[in-house]
Amino acid sequence: MRPVPRREGASPRDPHLTGGLEVWLTGTPAELDAATAVLTAAGRVVQHGTRWPLTGADAGRHRLYLRLTVATGKQVPRAPDTARGALIDLDTARAHRRPA
Repeated sequence: MRPVPRREGASPRDPHLTGGLEVWLTGTPAELDAATAVLTAAGRVVQHGTRWPLTGADAGRHRLYLRLTVATGKQVPRAPDTARGALIDLDTARAHRRPA
């Protein structure tokens, strides 16, 4: 028997997705509230799932599904990345160096 080729793409049974950012969050109720507030500030929540309590080692935590529309044209200013060190101008540094 020949295997049926796997169909890649959306299921025809699912409603058409109109785009947007999909996020699964897992955390305490306070963490979910904080994350939802931050994500709402970045866009608009178009689907807010039901919080589901987790069990076992994750008791006290919940999972939550959100779908948001986020404006992609607006860039959020970021601080320069200095994780690898800052680039310095050696000529300027030498000119302002004080003798020991």
